[in-house]
Amino acid sequence: MKCFNKKTRWIFAAVICAALFATLCIPAFASDPGDVAGAVEGTWNAASGQIKQVVNRVVFPVIDVVLAVLLFVKIATAYLDYRKHGQFEWAGPTILLGTLVFSLTCPLYIWSILGM
Repeated sequence: MKCFNKKTRWIFAAVICAALFATLCIPAFASDPGDVAGAVEGTWNAASGQIKQVVNRVVFPVIDVVLAVLLFVKIATAYLDYRKHGQFEWAGPTILLGTLVFSLTCPLYIWSILGM
């Protein structure tokens, strides 16, 4: 036995969508009439420190760990290829090492480039 028929489910979904639309469409007003740029700039100035802190403490370390794991895996597979074919392929490990070094040093200069 069905709890709701198809028409009732569509009406229920439409009511939920309308309620979400009405709830989430609240206008944001600037402090001075017409000064939207000032409101956006003030919000950005307040949030930029938190964004910088999260990126420095979460995003860059995650990228560094992923690149380090990929580097070790690539070195291991290059070594296995060396044992199999007698020639070590340097391109993959070198590119991963360069990106790892770039990612490790990125927090030192990225914020001055972005102007934060």
